[in-house]
Amino acid sequence: MVKIAYIGAGSLQFGPLMVQDILLSEILSKNELEIHLMDINEPHLKHVVAHAEYVCKKLNHSAKIVGTTDRDAAIKGADFVLCAVEKDRNVYWSQDFHIPRKYGFKQVYAENGGLGSLFHALRNIKIMMDLARAMERLCPDALLLNFSNPEHKICEAITRLTSIKTVGLCHGVLFGRDQLSEMLEIPLNDLQTKACGINHFTWFQEIKHKSTGEDLYPKLRETELKGDWLAKWHDIALGRILLRRFGQWPSPGSNHYGEYIRWAEEFVVPQLQFFYDPYEGHPWEKNEIPEGVYSADRVNYDRPWIKDTSKRLFPMGETEEMTWEDEEGCLKVTREIGTLIMESVISNERQWLESVNVPNKGYIPNLPDDLVVELPAYCDASGIQPISMEPVPEGIAATIRLHASIHKLLVEAYNEQSKDKLLQAILIEPNVNSYRNAVEMCNEMLTLQKDVLPPLN
Repeated sequence: MVKIAYIGAGSLQFGPLMVQDILLSEILSKNELEIHLMDINEPHLKHVVAHAEYVCKKLNHSAKIVGTTDRDAAIKGADFVLCAVEKDRNVYWSQDFHIPRKYGFKQVYAENGGLGSLFHALRNIKIMMDLARAMERLCPDALLLNFSNPEHKICEAITRLTSIKTVGLCHGVLFGRDQLSEMLEIPLNDLQTKACGINHFTWFQEIKHKSTGEDLYPKLRETELKGDWLAKWHDIALGRILLRRFGQWPSPGSNHYGEYIRWAEEFVVPQLQFFYDPYEGHPWEKNEIPEGVYSADRVNYDRPWIKDTSKRLFPMGETEEMTWEDEEGCLKVTREIGTLIMESVISNERQWLESVNVPNKGYIPNLPDDLVVELPAYCDASGIQPISMEPVPEGIAATIRLHASIHKLLVEAYNEQSKDKLLQAILIEPNVNSYRNAVEMCNEMLTLQKDVLPPLN
């Protein structure tokens, strides 16, 4: 029997797709398969359970589907634990985004990097560490596949503070591959790449034409120089500058790797992401989110003067429902690699993984060993085996090392319940230019999010 526990399965955007991936796996289906779906949001959980049962019926699948709000029951004896959790995501994200900028810290976004990400991390580390401690009791040999952000900060807490085997999974490098495929006019399946760094700040060391072995970096540099500067500005303008100055193409996109760079604001369009009229109240007070808060390029500006409120983005605490079948009604498989990892562990069939988040341990020579890095790997029954990479260019390495120190201080802040350690992490963050404002910002965030943050003394 193979038991898979999925914690946070109630996401209407992610939950059904992940369950569908698992049920479409021929390798996992050969076993007596149990999928335990756990979430505290019962209406959303019921929706995902219903979809899982629909897929089982459509595939004539005998998997046992269990929906529960009991986390410990879900993970007891599990072989694999998948986790994608976020507490009232948009409510707290809007605070992560806006409060630091209120104090003059011009962060770009704030999901995985930037000042807001420190509070995002502490909220989710609190949840994930509780899960990891429960796994030590109830399924100590299980592999934890984490999809929750900030990937590297969460995985670093778990790998530093527990005995649980964990891997962080993100599709950011795939976005970078998409960009390269489009610019180079080469199909994705004929593009051979290797990228490494830290999550959402990952750099391609190798870009080759798979069928010919040709190094495509010269062609990429030539193509980039010919490009209209405003073409896909929001996605890749910063990436083009980084390629020119540091020599490698980054992923996933400007509003993500821009989180780690103080001067990134010159090459992104963050103003819309941080716009609302404070006279009318704050987003977290009104329980609604401005349309451009996640990505300004997704907003349709060609619209009637009188707004059609029925077409606004989803309200806080909810998510868009994704399409799970193609036009012919066939069930679709995602590009997420969680199922691929479980298949390779069960079957001992060696698989290539484009990117995983694991402790470095020397795989990237000029980065700290205990830093959780993102890099390619193979996987089989013996687990995940990262491949050795070349040293990253020194300018990139210097930036990553600073954030490595921030991550270390943040994990210590959680473990020691230390506000001092949190402030140290804040004060060395690249966007901070005022001690007084840093302290006041920290105090306001700790007050606003006191119900969901770990205790800090």
